[in-house]
Amino acid sequence: QVQLVESGGGLVQPGGSLRLSCAASGRTFSIYAMGWFRQAPGKEREFAAAISWSGGRTYYADSVKGRFTISRDNAKNTVYLQMNSLKPEDTGVHYCAAVVMPPRWDLITTRATYNYWGQGTQVTVSS
Repeated sequence: QVQLVESGGGLVQPGGSLRLSCAASGRTFSIYAMGWFRQAPGKEREFAAAISWSGGRTYYADSVKGRFTISRDNAKNTVYLQMNSLKPEDTGVHYCAAVVMPPRWDLITTRATYNYWGQGTQVTVSS
């Protein structure tokens, strides 16, 4: 009922920046919050950032706090992830996810909390 499409990934040098976009369609009115996860080769998918749809409440993983900024444009049904000061360890497939039921906020970092996932966009940080 909700479709998510990520874009904006690519190759960037260490210290550089990228902005990812996640466009939601379908029953977007049901979305409570959206998040970004990332998965490096050989590793499990990990939480990066989340934002509530209406109030704009944000939460960041310690690994990205101070470097990444999540934001949303409700009129465009789009969530963004501005990634600055990128490091090689940021490399991986980045996924957008949406949750429709209001969750406990302390569970916003958990993959199982989310109901819908995008196809992912590759981010490679390398010189």
